[in-house]
Amino acid sequence: EGGSRRRSWGLLVTAGVGGTLVALYAVATPFVTPALKKVCLPFVPATSTQIQNVLKMLENRSGSLVDIGSGDGRIVIAAAKRGFKAVGYELNPWLVWYSRYRAWRDGVHQNTKFYISDLWKVSFSHYTNVVVFGVPQMMPQLEKKLEEELEYDARIIACRFPFPCWIPDHTTGEGIDTVWAYDLKQCRGCERKILEVTPKTEF
Repeated sequence: EGGSRRRSWGLLVTAGVGGTLVALYAVATPFVTPALKKVCLPFVPATSTQIQNVLKMLENRSGSLVDIGSGDGRIVIAAAKRGFKAVGYELNPWLVWYSRYRAWRDGVHQNTKFYISDLWKVSFSHYTNVVVFGVPQMMPQLEKKLEEELEYDARIIACRFPFPCWIPDHTTGEGIDTVWAYDLKQCRGCERKILEVTPKTEF
């Protein structure tokens, strides 16, 4: 009888541990999966200082706003509280659902939207303000994509890592809290000037 009870407890413990591991795998997989992709874009929450720096770069700006890789929705929600119609694109479904909950909890769900989507499959052409929390490996390709899609008066705000070719019009913060702002009309103007002064090579 004692052996039977021990076996029963053993089965219960095994089932409990197994169930816990399955649950943890289900929750953790979407957070770990980005690290397995060619361009790693892990979830790192924005600090309160980063959020304030982004909002500073949005002063005197209006129109629509998109956060590329919106994570838990902090930037989108903060922008919505400042009057922006703000949208977040995030590949991790758990973070998107949590962002929607936070927006509802903070009373800005009517001015926010969150989509589960791969940023490379989305056109950002109808946004005038773009916030990016990227990694160095993705910035050159994203720079090209945004330049092709955005309107002349768009402003792009990069957090943690700058774009490789554009020259920022404004910079604020220090260390990981540094934020770079690029006015697309200025970036395109700089490129035109470079082309104009670059001498042609004759063969």
